[in-house]
Amino acid sequence: MPRYKLTIEYDGTDYCGWQRQGEEFGLSVQGVLEAAIAAFAGHPVTLGGAGRTDAGVHALGQVAHVDIAKTLRPDTVRDAANAHLKPQPVAVVAAEWVPDSFDARFSARRRHYLYRILDRRVPPTLQRHVVWHVRKPLDVDAMHAAAQRLVGHHDFTTFRSTDCQSKSPVKTLDHLAVSRVGDEVHVVTHARSFLHNQVRSMVGSLRKVGDGTWTADDLSAALNAADRTACGPVAPPSGLCLTRVDY
Repeated sequence: MPRYKLTIEYDGTDYCGWQRQGEEFGLSVQGVLEAAIAAFAGHPVTLGGAGRTDAGVHALGQVAHVDIAKTLRPDTVRDAANAHLKPQPVAVVAAEWVPDSFDARFSARRRHYLYRILDRRVPPTLQRHVVWHVRKPLDVDAMHAAAQRLVGHHDFTTFRSTDCQSKSPVKTLDHLAVSRVGDEVHVVTHARSFLHNQVRSMVGSLRKVGDGTWTADDLSAALNAADRTACGPVAPPSGLCLTRVDY
């Protein structure tokens, strides 16, 4: 049975997240994609995703794999999926054949995320679903300098959701950078894997550095505490986007 690698983008605003969780939780990105593919494949399918994005989180480069009984051209899979996805704000950007050994989750070498903060007094309009609106201007240089305290191999218990199912809170954060892009503050990070809510938790704490509530030493103390209660407020999901997965 041919296996396909799909690169997917979506607006996660109205979904309960990537993972299918049951009708009582609402629509999931995985669920609407599986329904769309099953419609032309002629049989039920199960997608394996590279990352289980939370409710309200977006993606430009989510990756999934799927097995389809029919041997179809990758561009046919892409176009047929998109035809059946309408009017959902989900699109298959690319499809390609991969060997049976490929697994979107376990074959991934690195996941890239972007978090966008709009730090201006005027509220957002067109971008209201894809940024975190903060009315007070943030000190980007202070945020970037503090962010380097989190780079490396650490116990990230402080920045881990209490619902996280990872066996260990110890992760290696390869990159965390904060920069200004016009009216926005962009937080860019990548690592092989992340804990549940880790990126949003780190961003929420970095915001406290940006508004002068915390110093870099306060952020280090929060990390070293290995205590969830030491974390700053968790940033909302709207500003987070999974931009790319490396294999």
